[in-house]
Order: sequence, then structure tokens, then C-alpha cells
Amino acid sequence: MSALGIPRHIATIDPRNVEHVLKGNFENYIKGPEFHGAMNDLFGDGIFNANGEEWKYQRKTASHIFNVKNFRDQFTDVFVQEIEYMSEKIWNPAVESNEAVDFHDVMFKFTLDSFILLGFGVNLNALGSKDKVPFAAAFDEAQKNTFQRFVNPIWPITEKIQKLAMPWKPGMNDHLNVVDTFAREVTEKRRIEIANGEEHKDLLSRFMNAKNANGQPLNNDELRDIVLNFVIAGRDTTAQALSWTFYMLMTHPRVELKLLDEINACVTEEALHDSAALYEVIKGMKYAHAVFYEVLRLYPSVPLNQKFALNDDIWPDGTHIRKGDYILWSPYTQGRSEKVWGPDAKQFRPERWITPEGELRRESQGQWPAFHAGPRTCLGQHLATLEALVAIIFLVKRYKFTLLPGQDVTYQVSLTLPMKNGMKVSVGKRD
Repeated sequence: MSALGIPRHIATIDPRNVEHVLKGNFENYIKGPEFHGAMNDLFGDGIFNANGEEWKYQRKTASHIFNVKNFRDQFTDVFVQEIEYMSEKIWNPAVESNEAVDFHDVMFKFTLDSFILLGFGVNLNALGSKDKVPFAAAFDEAQKNTFQRFVNPIWPITEKIQKLAMPWKPGMNDHLNVVDTFAREVTEKRRIEIANGEEHKDLLSRFMNAKNANGQPLNNDELRDIVLNFVIAGRDTTAQALSWTFYMLMTHPRVELKLLDEINACVTEEALHDSAALYEVIKGMKYAHAVFYEVLRLYPSVPLNQKFALNDDIWPDGTHIRKGDYILWSPYTQGRSEKVWGPDAKQFRPERWITPEGELRRESQGQWPAFHAGPRTCLGQHLATLEALVAIIFLVKRYKFTLLPGQDVTYQVSLTLPMKNGMKVSVGKRD
């Protein structure tokens, strides 16, 4: 479709077309000026917003960090540490008081604390704060404003009008100043610590030892963009995936019991306190993976995505693409399409991910683009899956969550897939 000088937007849910755009003819489809313009203030030149050589450099550098040793020895440790803290501050008191808790809100605090610790090496302590910490509040508002820019082609005009009409209301620049000040202060402090011989294993410190695409040490702005992009990528998407996972478990008791059986059979109390052992156990837990994959099929973290065509092209289904077209595909629509997934597409059935031989099924990236596809496949997919499964295992093994009646649990239209009204639960201890 096209109108009033707006470029054509072509939408598809055909797995062949999606795989062609993201993998088969990857070089022809980029983020595009529409995406870059809306995202630039928050994302900067980080991996989400970058194209070409800058993107290749960042991905190559980051790939050396996201390796098995770091997953086993460091990342699992961080997630276990934050889950224990979450239990102490949130779930155990809720069991004693019998008070309702907004599960969705807790997951956002948990993943923010986890990814800020992994990214910047800082304990933000969102889980332990009743009020939002300033960085978290500004970070959330900056992301909301970024989404509004993405869906509003005249956002520069709209924002100026809003500033004139409500000069007292904090705007995008105010929120970004808080985020940027946090990143700058942490970076400057870390440079001093490293110069004094201290060792740190967070992403910020690791990237300080790297060079940019021009062979120069990374400056503060480059470090801010790179690390914040990984925080943004991991925080919201994982929090939402965990929220939807527990929503489906609470509304599908058969699946919850089957998952609990696997957890009790595979995970001992000793393993819960040995990160390296827990990492190895998780790798072999087929049903836990199947549950998580099935949730991402029905509730993908990025429900709608787009690319920009650099040149004319013809898709596998015969659709003619013109240079300058915007390409849209919706993992959310795909996941619920009977044409793509069969007559039971709308049913929550983790067993579809298990082969007759008992192995995990691997669907094509075009059919299940939950972590994107092709060269830009999400570099942090194993990290996000690890965090989610560690959280699922701990929480299902220790607690019984119950969805409070009378709620409208639905999604909010956004770049990702948050719950519009949160999700109130009661919680009890497992026997």
C-alpha cells in the first residue's frame, strides 16, 4: 500500500518470503531511513540500528563474548543471584502476607537488574525498590517515546507541539539525559578502575578492550550505544516472554504439571546452587525448551518487524518488490496462522516441538522468526533463553502461582509485546 507520497509497504506471513528477506537476499534489505530516524536518539549506532560494516564489526566483537564458557561460568551465576534476590524481596514476603503481586512488573525489574549487571556491572536494585529508580523510569519513558516515533511519521512536529503545550512535562530529551548520564558516569568510573588494575567481566569492560571499525578504542558514546542496545534487546523481551509463559502455565495446568515433573526429575537442590551444573542440566531439558518455544510462537517478543528494499526483487511466492518499498512481516500473525502451523495453530501445545524420537524440533527461521533469521539472527537468543529457563525452573519448582480472577490479560500495541494491564497473581510455596 502507498498514499500521499508515503513509500509502499508490503506485508507477508509466508515463511518462504520471510526467509528470503532475512536470509536468502539479506544484502538487499536493510533497516531503512524510517527505522533509523525514529530509533536513533535511544539506540544510537548500536547493533539494532547499525547497517553494513558497523553492524558486522559489532556483531563479530560481541560474538566472542557470547560463548559457552561465559554462559556457563558467568551469565548463569548472575541470573541465579538475581532470582534468589527476587525470591527474598518479592515472592517469599508475598507468600507470608498473601498479598497480590503484579507478576509482569516484577519480571521487568528482574530482567532490568540482570541485564544492567551483565551490561554495566552495576547493581541497579530495581527489585528492592518500591518506587522506580530514576534510570529505570527514564529508560521506560524513552522506549515509549521511541515507539510513538516509529508509528508517527510526523513525530518531529508532534513533539514540538507537545513541548509548547506542556512545557512542564518531561520530554524525550529529558529522559535521554538521565539514561546518558547513567551510562557516562558508569563508563568514566570503569575506565579509572581498569586503569588501576581492576578486572571486570561485564559487557562494558569487555568492549573497552576492543577497537571500533576504524581500529580506534571505543569512545564513551560508542560504548553507550553498544551496551544499551544489548540491555534493550534482553530486558523487555525476556520480561515479556516470562510473563506470557507463566500466564500460559496458570491457564494450562496440564502443561504446568508436566513441566514440574521434568523439573523435579532433572533439577536437584544441589544443582540450583551450582551454576555450571545447572547450565548443563538445562541444556537437556526438552520439555522446558518446548514450553518456552511454544510461548514465543504465540507471543513473540517482537510481534511486527520491517525492512527497506535497496533494489527490485521477486519473492518466492511471485510478489514483485520495488526499490524503496518497506517490507513488513508479523511473527505474531504467523504464529497463529493455520496456513503456517496447521489447524491447531491457536492452541498452546508444547508437544509440537518434540519429535517422535523425543528430540527438540527445529523449525525453519522463516516459519518461526522469534529470534529473527539469517545473518541478523539475535545474537543474544541463547542468553535470553538461558535467563528465561533459569527463572522458569526456579519459580515453578518453588512456587505455585495463581492468576487472580476478573483481569483482562491482553497485549499492548508496542514494538515488543508487553501486557497492557499487567498480571496480578497470588503465590504459595510448593509442598
